[in-house]
Amino acid sequence: MSSSIQQAVQTKYGTVAESSLSSRHAGVRAVAEAFGYTPEELASIPAEANMGLSCGNPIATARLRPGEVVVDLGCGGGLDVFLAAAKVGPTGLAIGIDMTPEMLERARRNAAKGVNGQPITNVAFYEATIDHMPLPDASADVVISNCVINLAPDKPAVFREIARVLKPGGRLAVSDIALKQPLPPEVGNDLMAYVGCIAGAILIEDYKQQLRGAGFAAVEVIDTGADLNAYTKVENQSGCCSPGMAQEQEAAPSGCCEPAAAAPSNISLCCGTSTSTTDPFHARLADLLTRYNVNDYAASVKVLAVKP
Repeated sequence: MSSSIQQAVQTKYGTVAESSLSSRHAGVRAVAEAFGYTPEELASIPAEANMGLSCGNPIATARLRPGEVVVDLGCGGGLDVFLAAAKVGPTGLAIGIDMTPEMLERARRNAAKGVNGQPITNVAFYEATIDHMPLPDASADVVISNCVINLAPDKPAVFREIARVLKPGGRLAVSDIALKQPLPPEVGNDLMAYVGCIAGAILIEDYKQQLRGAGFAAVEVIDTGADLNAYTKVENQSGCCSPGMAQEQEAAPSGCCEPAAAAPSNISLCCGTSTSTTDPFHARLADLLTRYNVNDYAASVKVLAVKP
């Protein structure tokens, strides 16, 4: 991962990790539910594990079984790790990989807090990039990820690393953003859009070819048809996967932390921030997205593959 992109991603997601975003915010819950999580699933894990960063629900397609080892790439606050841990049970293990220390701190805190006073113990978290995982060869039954691989500049390296850690017959189940057509150069070349999960995405056909090139079989990359404008339900949303510096609900009673009907009119199309933001990082991306509807170019996809 290039140093400039890595630093931008870590800074952005570190800010999200230290925010108050959680399932207690109506907008955050709405984003998760729009991309396939049930209210029951969200209620079964610590509220702070969900920050509205999803673009799908890989748990729904991973077919997890008791006793399996599952690795979540870019685990964030632990949303999919904790759901996977419940599926694989006490004889299994759910492992989260993330390169952002603040995210890992939040995930470990969530695991210790657990649900109803019961810590979640069949989990482990490691600080690393997803193209260099600190895991042995052939050690995982399943690899999942949620709106993270699109951020990796060297996706073939990520796919080779996934193939390395998977056992023969192991499965890949990913939710991600992929492109239906090339982005306009103004968006495709912009680092701010990259951190927002837009410019880092690749064409659906390229996604398939790169997975096959890494040795995967039974490759499917399926457009779910989900509306990426769902991200505007989170206040100060700044990209297709990353809420910005949201104010706490108590401090900002109006906006996307309220039900969607209360969303302010100055929220831009797709994943835009409020156009009144004073943060130049988010203002630049918001300006781009007011001129382009991301649904014309990008899609929420579910990715399935098997290591022979």
